[in-house]
Amino acid sequence: MILSGYRHGVITQDIFHYNKPIVVYFEMDEDALRGLDPRANPQLQNRALQYFEQLKSSHDGWKLCAATFTNGNYFGNDQVRFFCLQVIEHYLRYRYREAGIDDQQSVRSLICTCLQLMGNESNQDRNFLRNKVAQITSLGFVADYPHRWPSFFTDLIGILSPSAKAVDIYLRVLLSIDSEVVDREIVHTFEEIQRNTVIKDAMREQSVLQLTETWYTILTQFQSSNPEVTCMCLDVIGKYVSWIDINLIANDKFVGVLLEFMSMPLIRESACDCIHDIINKGMEPVAKTKLIESFTSILQNRGIFNPQEEEEGDYMAKLSKLINGIGVNLIISWQKLQKAEDQENSSVTMAALEEKVPLMFRFLGDEDDDVSAAVIPFVQEYIGILKQMKQISPKHREHIEGLLYTVIKKMKYDDSYNFDHEGEDEAMFQEYRKQLKTLFTNLSALDTELMVVTIHTLVTQTLPQWETVKVCDLEVAITMLYMLGEALPNPQGQQFSPDISKASALQNMIRLLISSRVSCQGHMIVELQFFETVARYEKFFLAEPQHIPDVLMAFTDERGFRHPSAQVRSRTSYLFSRFIKGLKYLDMMIRGQLNPYIEDVLSRIQDLLVLNTPDNGYQHLLSNEDQLFIYETAGSLIVSSSLSPERKHHLMKELLSPIASKFESLLSKLQGETDEKRQYAYAQSINMATSLASRVSKGFSSQQTMQACGCVETFTDLLKIFLQAVNVPTHRQLIQTGVRQYLHRMVVCLEKEILPFVPVVLENLLKQPEAKELHDFLPLMNQLIMKFKAAIVPFLQQVFMPLVSTIFQVLSTPSDDLDQVTAVEKKMLQRSYYLFLSTIISNDCLDVIKNQEMNNLHSLLLTVVQGAADIPDPQSQKMCYNIMKKLVETWGGPNGLAGFVDFMYKSFLPACFLGPMKPTFDLNDGQTSLALGECAQCLRCMLDKRGQEFLTYLSTDYLPKLNVPAENIQELCEALKTDNKTFRTYLKNFFLKAKS
Repeated sequence: MILSGYRHGVITQDIFHYNKPIVVYFEMDEDALRGLDPRANPQLQNRALQYFEQLKSSHDGWKLCAATFTNGNYFGNDQVRFFCLQVIEHYLRYRYREAGIDDQQSVRSLICTCLQLMGNESNQDRNFLRNKVAQITSLGFVADYPHRWPSFFTDLIGILSPSAKAVDIYLRVLLSIDSEVVDREIVHTFEEIQRNTVIKDAMREQSVLQLTETWYTILTQFQSSNPEVTCMCLDVIGKYVSWIDINLIANDKFVGVLLEFMSMPLIRESACDCIHDIINKGMEPVAKTKLIESFTSILQNRGIFNPQEEEEGDYMAKLSKLINGIGVNLIISWQKLQKAEDQENSSVTMAALEEKVPLMFRFLGDEDDDVSAAVIPFVQEYIGILKQMKQISPKHREHIEGLLYTVIKKMKYDDSYNFDHEGEDEAMFQEYRKQLKTLFTNLSALDTELMVVTIHTLVTQTLPQWETVKVCDLEVAITMLYMLGEALPNPQGQQFSPDISKASALQNMIRLLISSRVSCQGHMIVELQFFETVARYEKFFLAEPQHIPDVLMAFTDERGFRHPSAQVRSRTSYLFSRFIKGLKYLDMMIRGQLNPYIEDVLSRIQDLLVLNTPDNGYQHLLSNEDQLFIYETAGSLIVSSSLSPERKHHLMKELLSPIASKFESLLSKLQGETDEKRQYAYAQSINMATSLASRVSKGFSSQQTMQACGCVETFTDLLKIFLQAVNVPTHRQLIQTGVRQYLHRMVVCLEKEILPFVPVVLENLLKQPEAKELHDFLPLMNQLIMKFKAAIVPFLQQVFMPLVSTIFQVLSTPSDDLDQVTAVEKKMLQRSYYLFLSTIISNDCLDVIKNQEMNNLHSLLLTVVQGAADIPDPQSQKMCYNIMKKLVETWGGPNGLAGFVDFMYKSFLPACFLGPMKPTFDLNDGQTSLALGECAQCLRCMLDKRGQEFLTYLSTDYLPKLNVPAENIQELCEALKTDNKTFRTYLKNFFLKAKS
């Protein structure tokens, strides 16, 4: 059937007996179609998009597109034809199931027409169009087969001619049907799963035999003339074999062809995949073993599994994948037989598996990493079997040793690896290396002693020869030493002893790593792995602290912080911090060992501590992020040492003085600078200065406090300098973020010395209030309250109302309805405000609220009521109900705050009913459920505090005014007397019923 055109009411006949013509009396919008051109302007493109939506929603839009696609007017215009197919696809996917008989016949007629067009040998359509036609065909198929179009496959095969183009579209349709019906990676609904089951059952009964015959014909006819079509046919067979009768494919006829293809360079990779799919088919374990053995026997006899060394890489990867499938499937069969306690067949399958182990070794050790990676799942499963064995035989021990050596060999970097500019190939190797590390760890669990001996041999033979050994060999030796820590079953600390005569192999290897001077080799990857390893084994230095100085020097010289590679410098900055922290928590003896070197280390890194500013005039060795680690480590060295408080104070002042002097200079230059870029650069430097000082303070702890180290004055002096910056209007937010971060650290490290500084920040904040700044400041207030509790009440009393008033001034400031950023900032400020109140109430600071003037207190409590009842934010509502509950607990009893009980009845109680009744209060939402839980607890708390009085008020006054039926009131009062969980469930149902 070839449709000559639908335009202007032209009708056509078809030869597939679907003789219902499609008649279309209107034409496509040519102006809109011009917008499909990628070079069209945005207005035309937008018009095309609108036209697309119009056609999709139109009753006959698909028919116009069908006519346009087939009438020949747009042949060669891929954009328009693809556009038409998309509209047809939408119709078939969403509306075709309800189509009448006429439209069903029209769709089948269209499908057959499209297939004939695509099957024409002169057709030049590109693959994306052919794939879309195949997809449309498959959508018609799943809607109509087997009930509305039982002859689908007969009709489909009817278009099959000796033409390669016809066979190509036929195979694409079968692949698309697989995607719609079988592909397990596509998520299907329950209804689709049922539909697909019916389709597959009908195909098995009616069509599969016919399909397999066409596949065999295609394989034999096109293997030489069109390898591409042959490969596609093999792909189809591989996909369909998973659910059709295996005997239709695993027979002499098909297997003979497949084996013939294994010697044909253009087809053998697809043949490999097809065989792999065949042996992957779900089967009973005995039958699966026989199937695999029959294939492997023939393949081995033909020498397929013994390829030449120079064989092409892609083909080798496919062979490796096939070996992997063979091994994994034999293991699955063996496990099933073991579970069934079928020892006879289990032994047969295990023997077959053991015969494949040499193939596993051959492909795992292949020089090509892609080939090696393809067989790793087989290796992992095989190691899993060895783990299940009660006793490892000598033969299996040989396998373990062979695998260990193969893993170590494959871990090595290739000479072509680009360490300076790692690209896609390097990233793929790193992923492959992770898989090898997993194999190594699993192998270690099988035979720890063998693993230790192997690595000890590798390390002791390699490290002493570091000056002559290749970089890749050096790196892998150090890496294996590093990985040893993960693989050893005993805790790291048990591996090291101060008595050298009792030293473990691991201890000897780490000593060799340091004493061999391999860290002087210079290559970035060797240096990185050296520092990674010494940082990992910090407990070694508890046993042999005499090696600490050598490692410290390595960190601080050209091997670490001053290495030519920025990657090495950056990584060692972090590792140095980790190394020092590790030593910090070890025995006091190490602290004593460190003392003589602390000042030397500080002097050696002095030039690295220079603050990066726009005026420095030279390229810094370390980035800002790296400097943060160095400053933190310097602070830890000083604080954790056993030096006197006076000496610590002196060293800390030396460390921070450059920051102080630079800060004042930067602040002055920022205020005098007019160039925007330099202003921003100065502001960044100011922020960095405060960040560095904050990181230094992390060295203090509850054992080594700022007071005990004599460093309070140093940090408070610095705080005075930093606070000068809070009034700077330029890049205010960036600068205040750094100062606020430092204040947070000082709240942690100082005691009441911090309090006089808070009003300075608050005063500046209240001058030019902004929602985000207030939101960022309130956590600092919360931190102060949680630390000092009741002791902070006098101070908090003074600042509370000015702060609260400013918050509500900012919240009530009008803003553009379209300004989403401001809306979000105000929402976050509201949450912060309620959290602030909650923090006050929860930390013995309620007197701050209680002592406010009566009108202020009343307004304050109303903000809580408003937050619970009116604000459509579940998190804020949850906090408000929680605040109300705590206030009721404190003031709701006989001796509570005067007038509070009346306020509770008139405001708190209504909020507990009005809030959940709002349309925005979604009772099925998780966050809202938490808010409702707090609401329920608040109501129960009122009952606990007021008893029968509360129930009487509810039942005779409040709820009747809301027109709640008497029966429901009685139920609610009874539910209030139950436990929290029961009442919460009841309250949810109460509101669901009330809102229905």
